[in-house]
Amino acid sequence: MQHQAKVYITLLLLILIEAAACKKAAVSVDEVEELVSPATGTRNQFTLDSIFLYAKQIYLWNDVLPAYSTFNPRQKYAGIASDITAFKQELFDISQLKINPVTGKAYEAPVYFENPKYSYLQSGRSTPGTTAAVANPTTAVLATQLIASGSENIGYIALGSFPALSSCKASLDEAFARLATGNPKNLVVDLRSNGGGYLATSAYVASLIAPNTLNGKIMYSEQFNAQMQNSKASILKHQPYLDAAGKTVIYKGRAANMADVDFTEAANTYRFDKKGTLQGIQNLYFIVSGNTASASEMLISCFKPYLNVKLIGERTYGKPVGFFAVNIDQYSVYLSSFVIKNAAGWSDYFNGMQPDVTLKGDAQPDLGNPAETCLNAAIQLINGNRKLAVTKLAATSAPNQAAGNTAATAPILFDMQVQRLKLKP
Repeated sequence: MQHQAKVYITLLLLILIEAAACKKAAVSVDEVEELVSPATGTRNQFTLDSIFLYAKQIYLWNDVLPAYSTFNPRQKYAGIASDITAFKQELFDISQLKINPVTGKAYEAPVYFENPKYSYLQSGRSTPGTTAAVANPTTAVLATQLIASGSENIGYIALGSFPALSSCKASLDEAFARLATGNPKNLVVDLRSNGGGYLATSAYVASLIAPNTLNGKIMYSEQFNAQMQNSKASILKHQPYLDAAGKTVIYKGRAANMADVDFTEAANTYRFDKKGTLQGIQNLYFIVSGNTASASEMLISCFKPYLNVKLIGERTYGKPVGFFAVNIDQYSVYLSSFVIKNAAGWSDYFNGMQPDVTLKGDAQPDLGNPAETCLNAAIQLINGNRKLAVTKLAATSAPNQAAGNTAATAPILFDMQVQRLKLKP
Protein backbone atom coordinates (compact mmCIF):
# COMPACT_ATOMS: atom_id res chain seq x y z
CA MET A 1 0.00 0.00 0.00
CA GLN A 2 2.84 2.37 0.86
CA HIS A 3 4.52 1.73 -2.48
CA GLN A 4 1.21 2.35 -4.27
CA ALA A 5 0.75 5.67 -2.47
CA LYS A 6 4.33 6.64 -3.36
CA VAL A 7 3.78 6.08 -7.10
CA TYR A 8 0.49 7.92 -7.09
CA ILE A 9 1.78 10.99 -5.32
CA THR A 10 4.57 11.29 -7.84
CA LEU A 11 1.81 11.76 -10.42
CA LEU A 12 -0.48 13.78 -8.24
CA LEU A 13 2.06 16.40 -7.26
CA LEU A 14 3.83 16.38 -10.63
CA ILE A 15 7.24 15.88 -8.99
CA LEU A 16 9.12 14.24 -11.82
CA ILE A 17 11.90 12.49 -9.93
CA GLU A 18 13.25 8.98 -10.21
CA ALA A 19 13.74 8.37 -6.49
CA ALA A 20 10.36 8.72 -4.82
CA ALA A 21 9.79 9.36 -1.14
CA CYS A 22 8.61 6.59 1.17
CA LYS A 23 5.39 8.26 2.21
CA LYS A 24 2.78 10.66 0.88
CA ALA A 25 4.02 14.24 0.51
CA ALA A 26 2.30 16.66 2.85
CA VAL A 27 0.04 19.27 1.27
CA SER A 28 0.70 22.82 2.42
CA VAL A 29 -2.55 24.33 3.60
CA ASP A 30 -1.76 27.81 4.90
CA GLU A 31 -4.68 29.41 6.70
CA VAL A 32 -7.20 26.84 5.47
CA GLU A 33 -9.00 24.66 7.98
CA GLU A 34 -8.87 20.91 7.95
CA LEU A 35 -7.36 20.30 4.53
CA VAL A 36 -5.09 17.49 5.69
CA SER A 37 -6.20 14.21 4.14
CA PRO A 38 -5.07 10.70 5.16
CA ALA A 39 -1.44 9.85 4.40
CA THR A 40 -2.25 6.40 3.03
CA GLY A 41 -4.83 5.12 0.61
CA THR A 42 -5.49 3.92 -2.90
CA ARG A 43 -4.88 5.84 -6.08
CA ASN A 44 -8.63 6.39 -6.39
CA GLN A 45 -8.84 7.77 -2.85
CA PHE A 46 -5.95 10.17 -3.36
CA THR A 47 -7.60 11.53 -6.52
CA LEU A 48 -10.90 12.01 -4.71
CA ASP A 49 -9.03 13.85 -1.95
CA SER A 50 -7.19 16.06 -4.41
CA ILE A 51 -10.27 17.15 -6.36
CA PHE A 52 -11.81 18.40 -3.13
CA LEU A 53 -8.61 19.97 -1.78
CA TYR A 54 -8.00 21.93 -4.97
CA ALA A 55 -11.63 23.08 -5.03
CA LYS A 56 -11.30 24.19 -1.40
CA GLN A 57 -8.68 26.71 -2.46
CA ILE A 58 -9.18 27.66 -6.12
CA TYR A 59 -12.91 27.17 -6.82
CA LEU A 60 -14.66 30.50 -7.45
CA TRP A 61 -17.29 29.70 -4.80
CA ASN A 62 -14.99 27.97 -2.32
CA ASP A 63 -16.62 29.87 0.54
CA VAL A 64 -19.46 27.32 0.69
CA LEU A 65 -17.31 24.18 0.72
CA PRO A 66 -17.29 22.32 4.05
CA ALA A 67 -14.21 20.96 5.79
CA TYR A 68 -12.55 17.88 4.32
CA SER A 69 -13.71 15.74 7.25
CA THR A 70 -17.31 16.82 6.67
CA PHE A 71 -17.30 16.25 2.92
CA ASN A 72 -15.38 12.99 3.36
CA PRO A 73 -14.86 12.15 -0.34
CA ARG A 74 -13.39 8.70 0.27
CA GLN A 75 -16.50 7.47 2.02
CA LYS A 76 -18.94 9.48 -0.09
CA TYR A 77 -17.87 7.88 -3.39
CA ALA A 78 -16.65 4.51 -2.17
CA GLY A 79 -19.46 2.57 -3.84
CA ILE A 80 -18.82 3.82 -7.39
CA ALA A 81 -16.97 1.18 -9.41
CA SER A 82 -15.72 3.41 -12.25
CA ASP A 83 -12.99 5.84 -11.21
CA ILE A 84 -13.82 8.58 -13.67
CA THR A 85 -17.53 8.31 -12.85
CA ALA A 86 -16.69 8.82 -9.17
CA PHE A 87 -14.46 11.80 -9.95
CA LYS A 88 -17.08 13.45 -12.15
CA GLN A 89 -19.77 12.85 -9.54
CA GLU A 90 -17.61 14.50 -6.90
CA LEU A 91 -17.00 17.51 -9.14
CA PHE A 92 -20.74 17.75 -9.82
CA ASP A 93 -21.58 17.63 -6.10
CA ILE A 94 -19.04 20.37 -5.37
CA SER A 95 -20.46 22.52 -8.16
CA GLN A 96 -24.02 22.39 -6.81
CA LEU A 97 -23.31 23.90 -3.39
CA LYS A 98 -23.33 27.61 -4.26
CA ILE A 99 -26.86 28.91 -4.81
CA ASN A 100 -27.69 31.87 -7.05
CA PRO A 101 -30.11 33.99 -5.00
CA VAL A 102 -31.75 35.28 -8.18
CA THR A 103 -32.82 31.85 -9.40
CA GLY A 104 -32.77 29.82 -6.19
CA LYS A 105 -30.72 27.20 -8.05
CA ALA A 106 -27.02 26.42 -8.12
CA TYR A 107 -24.87 28.71 -10.24
CA GLU A 108 -23.69 25.53 -11.97
CA ALA A 109 -27.09 23.87 -12.20
CA PRO A 110 -26.84 21.35 -15.06
CA VAL A 111 -28.04 22.21 -18.53
CA TYR A 112 -27.76 18.62 -19.70
CA PHE A 113 -27.99 15.59 -17.39
CA GLU A 114 -25.66 15.70 -14.37
CA ASN A 115 -22.90 17.85 -15.82
CA PRO A 116 -21.97 21.12 -14.09
CA LYS A 117 -22.84 24.11 -16.24
CA TYR A 118 -19.22 25.28 -16.25
CA SER A 119 -16.69 23.08 -14.44
CA TYR A 120 -15.59 19.79 -15.96
CA LEU A 121 -13.11 16.93 -15.72
CA GLN A 122 -11.59 14.92 -18.54
CA SER A 123 -8.98 12.23 -19.10
CA GLY A 124 -5.58 13.49 -20.19
CA ARG A 125 -3.23 16.13 -18.85
CA SER A 126 -3.04 19.81 -19.82
CA THR A 127 -0.34 22.48 -19.66
CA PRO A 128 -0.68 24.57 -16.46
CA GLY A 129 -0.35 28.32 -16.88
CA THR A 130 -1.70 28.45 -20.40
CA THR A 131 -4.96 27.94 -22.22
CA ALA A 132 -6.31 24.52 -23.11
CA ALA A 133 -7.37 23.41 -26.55
CA VAL A 134 -10.65 24.73 -27.89
CA ALA A 135 -12.88 21.99 -29.19
CA ASN A 136 -14.02 23.73 -32.39
CA PRO A 137 -11.18 26.01 -33.51
CA THR A 138 -11.74 25.97 -37.26
CA THR A 139 -14.29 28.73 -37.83
CA ALA A 140 -13.66 32.38 -37.07
CA VAL A 141 -15.12 34.59 -39.82
CA LEU A 142 -18.20 33.04 -41.43
CA ALA A 143 -19.44 36.03 -43.45
CA THR A 144 -19.01 39.79 -43.88
CA GLN A 145 -21.31 42.22 -45.64
CA LEU A 146 -21.84 45.93 -46.18
CA ILE A 147 -25.55 46.63 -46.47
CA ALA A 148 -26.74 49.89 -48.06
CA SER A 149 -29.27 51.70 -45.87
CA GLY A 150 -30.27 55.07 -47.24
CA SER A 151 -27.17 57.22 -47.49
CA GLU A 152 -25.22 55.03 -45.05
CA ASN A 153 -23.91 51.50 -44.79
CA ILE A 154 -24.59 48.90 -42.13
CA GLY A 155 -21.71 46.57 -41.37
CA TYR A 156 -22.36 42.86 -40.78
CA ILE A 157 -19.97 40.14 -39.64
CA ALA A 158 -20.71 36.58 -38.53
CA LEU A 159 -18.15 35.00 -36.19
CA GLY A 160 -18.33 31.24 -35.71
CA SER A 161 -15.82 30.86 -32.86
CA PHE A 162 -12.74 32.38 -31.27
CA PRO A 163 -9.86 30.00 -32.05
CA ALA A 164 -6.24 30.76 -31.17
CA LEU A 165 -5.46 34.22 -32.48
CA SER A 166 -2.46 33.01 -34.46
CA SER A 167 -4.77 30.85 -36.57
CA CYS A 168 -7.34 33.52 -37.44
CA LYS A 169 -5.72 36.97 -37.09
CA ALA A 170 -5.21 37.38 -40.84
CA SER A 171 -8.83 36.55 -41.67
CA LEU A 172 -10.12 38.86 -38.92
CA ASP A 173 -7.93 41.73 -40.12
CA GLU A 174 -9.09 41.23 -43.70
CA ALA A 175 -12.77 41.06 -42.77
CA PHE A 176 -12.71 44.23 -40.66
CA ALA A 177 -10.68 46.06 -43.29
CA ARG A 178 -13.48 45.31 -45.78
CA LEU A 179 -16.06 46.65 -43.34
CA ALA A 180 -13.98 49.80 -42.79
CA THR A 181 -14.27 50.73 -46.50
CA GLY A 182 -17.98 51.45 -45.94
CA ASN A 183 -17.38 53.63 -42.85
CA PRO A 184 -20.44 52.24 -41.02
CA LYS A 185 -21.75 53.73 -37.78
CA ASN A 186 -23.85 50.66 -37.11
CA LEU A 187 -22.34 47.18 -36.88
CA VAL A 188 -24.24 43.88 -36.64
CA VAL A 189 -22.16 41.08 -35.10
CA ASP A 190 -23.70 37.64 -35.57
CA LEU A 191 -22.73 35.35 -32.68
CA ARG A 192 -25.67 32.97 -32.80
CA SER A 193 -23.45 29.90 -33.36
CA ASN A 194 -20.40 31.12 -31.44
CA GLY A 195 -19.78 29.02 -28.31
CA GLY A 196 -16.66 30.96 -27.32
CA GLY A 197 -12.99 30.04 -27.31
CA TYR A 198 -9.90 32.05 -26.52
CA LEU A 199 -10.43 35.27 -24.61
CA ALA A 200 -7.36 36.74 -26.31
CA THR A 201 -9.07 36.35 -29.69
CA SER A 202 -12.34 37.80 -28.46
CA ALA A 203 -10.41 40.74 -26.99
CA TYR A 204 -8.66 41.27 -30.33
CA VAL A 205 -12.04 41.41 -32.07
CA ALA A 206 -13.19 43.95 -29.48
CA SER A 207 -10.19 46.13 -30.30
CA LEU A 208 -10.97 45.85 -34.03
CA ILE A 209 -14.53 47.06 -33.38
CA ALA A 210 -13.76 49.77 -30.82
CA PRO A 211 -13.45 53.41 -31.87
CA ASN A 212 -10.26 55.25 -30.95
CA THR A 213 -12.07 56.90 -28.04
CA LEU A 214 -12.00 53.57 -26.16
CA ASN A 215 -8.26 53.07 -26.53
CA GLY A 216 -6.73 52.38 -23.11
CA LYS A 217 -10.07 52.05 -21.33
CA ILE A 218 -10.97 48.91 -19.38
CA MET A 219 -12.34 46.13 -21.54
CA TYR A 220 -12.83 43.48 -18.84
CA SER A 221 -11.26 42.01 -15.72
CA GLU A 222 -11.00 38.55 -14.19
CA GLN A 223 -11.83 38.26 -10.49
CA PHE A 224 -10.59 35.18 -8.63
CA ASN A 225 -11.70 34.25 -5.12
CA ALA A 226 -10.20 36.12 -2.15
CA GLN A 227 -7.85 33.27 -1.25
CA MET A 228 -6.38 33.27 -4.75
CA GLN A 229 -6.05 37.07 -4.85
CA ASN A 230 -4.26 37.04 -1.49
CA SER A 231 -1.74 34.38 -2.57
CA LYS A 232 -3.15 31.84 -0.11
CA ALA A 233 -3.87 29.06 -2.59
CA SER A 234 -0.77 27.20 -1.48
CA ILE A 235 -1.87 23.90 -3.00
CA LEU A 236 -0.95 25.37 -6.39
CA LYS A 237 2.72 24.91 -5.46
CA HIS A 238 2.24 21.36 -6.67
CA GLN A 239 1.28 22.51 -10.19
CA PRO A 240 4.27 23.60 -12.29
CA TYR A 241 3.94 26.79 -14.30
CA LEU A 242 4.94 25.99 -17.88
CA ASP A 243 5.14 28.12 -20.98
CA ALA A 244 2.86 27.63 -23.99
CA ALA A 245 5.25 25.02 -25.35
CA GLY A 246 5.09 23.03 -22.11
CA LYS A 247 8.59 24.06 -20.99
CA THR A 248 9.69 24.95 -17.46
CA VAL A 249 9.83 28.67 -16.65
CA ILE A 250 12.57 29.90 -14.31
CA TYR A 251 11.29 32.31 -11.66
CA LYS A 252 13.51 33.81 -8.97
CA GLY A 253 16.14 31.17 -9.59
CA ARG A 254 13.84 28.13 -9.48
CA ALA A 255 11.18 26.42 -11.53
CA ALA A 256 7.96 28.44 -11.41
CA ASN A 257 4.77 26.92 -10.10
CA MET A 258 1.16 28.03 -10.26
CA ALA A 259 1.31 29.57 -6.77
CA ASP A 260 3.69 32.14 -8.31
CA VAL A 261 0.93 33.50 -10.55
CA ASP A 262 -0.47 36.95 -9.80
CA PHE A 263 -4.20 36.36 -9.34
CA THR A 264 -5.04 39.92 -8.25
CA GLU A 265 -7.72 41.77 -10.17
CA ALA A 266 -5.27 44.53 -11.09
CA ALA A 267 -2.98 42.01 -12.79
CA ASN A 268 -5.91 40.48 -14.65
CA THR A 269 -7.50 43.62 -16.05
CA TYR A 270 -7.40 44.07 -19.81
CA ARG A 271 -7.82 47.27 -21.81
CA PHE A 272 -8.82 48.22 -25.32
CA ASP A 273 -5.87 48.50 -27.69
CA LYS A 274 -7.30 49.81 -30.96
CA LYS A 275 -6.55 47.67 -33.99
CA GLY A 276 -7.36 48.06 -37.67
CA THR A 277 -8.95 50.87 -39.66
CA LEU A 278 -12.62 50.52 -38.71
CA GLN A 279 -13.61 53.80 -37.02
CA GLY A 280 -16.78 55.51 -35.93
CA ILE A 281 -18.87 52.56 -34.68
CA GLN A 282 -21.55 54.06 -32.45
CA ASN A 283 -24.16 51.31 -32.27
CA LEU A 284 -23.66 47.57 -31.91
CA TYR A 285 -26.32 44.96 -32.66
CA PHE A 286 -25.54 41.39 -31.63
CA ILE A 287 -27.48 38.44 -33.04
CA VAL A 288 -27.49 35.77 -30.34
CA SER A 289 -28.95 32.41 -29.34
CA GLY A 290 -28.64 29.76 -26.63
CA ASN A 291 -25.38 28.76 -28.33
CA THR A 292 -23.81 32.18 -27.72
CA ALA A 293 -21.55 31.64 -24.74
CA SER A 294 -18.43 32.47 -22.83
CA ALA A 295 -15.94 34.60 -24.79
CA SER A 296 -18.80 35.63 -27.10
CA GLU A 297 -20.72 36.97 -24.13
CA MET A 298 -17.58 38.80 -22.98
CA LEU A 299 -17.47 40.56 -26.36
CA ILE A 300 -21.02 41.79 -25.78
CA SER A 301 -20.51 42.72 -22.14
CA CYS A 302 -17.32 44.73 -22.65
CA PHE A 303 -19.09 47.27 -24.89
CA LYS A 304 -22.13 47.82 -22.69
CA PRO A 305 -20.53 50.60 -20.58
CA TYR A 306 -19.46 52.54 -23.67
CA LEU A 307 -21.67 52.08 -26.75
CA ASN A 308 -25.34 51.62 -27.61
CA VAL A 309 -25.65 47.82 -27.51
CA LYS A 310 -28.73 45.85 -28.53
CA LEU A 311 -29.30 42.07 -28.67
CA ILE A 312 -31.51 40.30 -31.19
CA GLY A 313 -32.52 36.64 -31.17
CA GLU A 314 -32.72 34.23 -28.23
CA ARG A 315 -31.31 34.38 -24.71
CA THR A 316 -27.61 33.52 -24.51
CA TYR A 317 -26.13 30.57 -22.63
CA GLY A 318 -24.87 32.53 -19.62
CA LYS A 319 -21.19 31.87 -18.82
CA PRO A 320 -19.40 34.76 -17.11
CA VAL A 321 -16.77 32.46 -15.60
CA GLY A 322 -13.50 30.92 -16.69
CA PHE A 323 -10.79 28.55 -15.49
CA PHE A 324 -7.36 27.06 -15.98
CA ALA A 325 -6.29 23.43 -15.99
CA VAL A 326 -5.25 21.56 -12.86
CA ASN A 327 -3.62 18.17 -13.41
CA ILE A 328 -4.56 15.47 -10.94
CA ASP A 329 -3.03 12.11 -11.78
CA GLN A 330 -3.93 11.53 -15.44
CA TYR A 331 -6.91 13.89 -15.46
CA SER A 332 -7.39 17.56 -16.26
CA VAL A 333 -9.76 19.33 -13.89
CA TYR A 334 -11.30 22.67 -14.83
CA LEU A 335 -12.85 24.25 -11.75
CA SER A 336 -14.67 27.55 -12.33
CA SER A 337 -12.02 29.89 -10.99
CA PHE A 338 -12.84 33.47 -11.93
CA VAL A 339 -15.76 35.68 -12.82
CA ILE A 340 -15.42 38.09 -15.72
CA LYS A 341 -16.57 41.68 -15.24
CA ASN A 342 -16.87 44.63 -17.59
CA ALA A 343 -15.73 48.19 -16.84
CA ALA A 344 -18.94 48.85 -14.89
CA GLY A 345 -18.33 45.78 -12.71
CA TRP A 346 -21.19 43.84 -14.33
CA SER A 347 -20.98 40.05 -14.52
CA ASP A 348 -24.48 38.92 -13.58
CA TYR A 349 -25.51 37.01 -16.67
CA PHE A 350 -25.29 33.53 -15.20
CA ASN A 351 -28.80 32.95 -16.51
CA GLY A 352 -27.98 34.35 -19.93
CA MET A 353 -28.40 37.75 -21.59
CA GLN A 354 -31.96 38.51 -22.59
CA PRO A 355 -32.38 40.00 -26.09
CA ASP A 356 -33.89 43.43 -26.64
CA VAL A 357 -35.74 41.92 -29.60
CA THR A 358 -36.69 38.29 -29.03
CA LEU A 359 -36.81 36.22 -32.21
CA LYS A 360 -36.20 32.65 -33.24
CA GLY A 361 -33.83 32.80 -36.17
CA ASP A 362 -34.01 30.78 -39.36
CA ALA A 363 -33.13 27.09 -38.98
CA GLN A 364 -30.47 27.45 -41.67
CA PRO A 365 -29.78 31.20 -41.84
CA ASP A 366 -28.44 32.74 -45.03
CA LEU A 367 -25.72 34.73 -43.28
CA GLY A 368 -25.42 38.30 -44.52
CA ASN A 369 -28.73 38.24 -46.43
CA PRO A 370 -30.74 41.35 -45.41
CA ALA A 371 -33.92 39.27 -45.70
CA GLU A 372 -32.77 36.74 -43.07
CA THR A 373 -35.03 36.98 -40.02
CA CYS A 374 -32.59 38.22 -37.37
CA LEU A 375 -30.51 40.43 -39.63
CA ASN A 376 -33.68 41.94 -41.05
CA ALA A 377 -34.84 42.72 -37.50
CA ALA A 378 -31.51 44.46 -36.83
CA ILE A 379 -31.86 46.56 -39.99
CA GLN A 380 -35.40 47.53 -39.01
CA LEU A 381 -34.20 48.49 -35.54
CA ILE A 382 -31.41 50.62 -36.99
CA ASN A 383 -33.83 52.34 -39.37
CA GLY A 384 -36.39 52.97 -36.63
CA ASN A 385 -39.00 50.67 -38.13
CA ARG A 386 -39.09 48.23 -35.22
CA LYS A 387 -39.75 48.71 -31.51
CA LEU A 388 -37.81 46.98 -28.80
CA ALA A 389 -39.52 43.94 -27.31
CA VAL A 390 -40.26 43.90 -23.60
CA THR A 391 -39.70 40.34 -22.40
CA LYS A 392 -39.21 38.64 -19.06
CA LEU A 393 -36.02 36.68 -18.43
CA ALA A 394 -37.01 33.03 -18.48
CA ALA A 395 -35.29 30.10 -16.83
CA THR A 396 -32.14 28.78 -18.42
CA SER A 397 -32.82 26.47 -21.33
CA ALA A 398 -30.59 23.95 -23.04
CA PRO A 399 -28.51 25.09 -26.02
CA ASN A 400 -29.93 24.57 -29.46
CA GLN A 401 -28.87 21.04 -30.31
CA ALA A 402 -30.89 21.09 -33.52
CA ALA A 403 -28.41 23.59 -34.90
CA GLY A 404 -25.63 21.05 -34.57
CA ASN A 405 -24.34 22.17 -31.20
CA THR A 406 -22.81 19.33 -29.22
CA ALA A 407 -22.21 21.34 -26.07
CA ALA A 408 -24.61 19.22 -24.09
CA THR A 409 -22.28 16.23 -24.37
CA ALA A 410 -19.03 18.20 -24.68
CA PRO A 411 -19.10 21.23 -22.36
CA ILE A 412 -15.67 22.35 -23.59
CA LEU A 413 -17.40 23.95 -26.57
CA PHE A 414 -18.68 26.55 -24.14
CA ASP A 415 -15.20 27.50 -23.05
CA MET A 416 -13.88 30.77 -21.72
CA GLN A 417 -10.12 30.37 -21.77
CA VAL A 418 -7.96 32.50 -19.53
CA GLN A 419 -5.40 34.79 -21.11
CA ARG A 420 -1.79 33.83 -20.51
CA LEU A 421 -1.48 33.83 -16.71
CA LYS A 422 1.14 36.27 -15.43
CA LEU A 423 3.74 35.57 -12.76
CA LYS A 424 4.07 37.94 -9.82
CA PRO A 425 6.68 40.71 -10.16
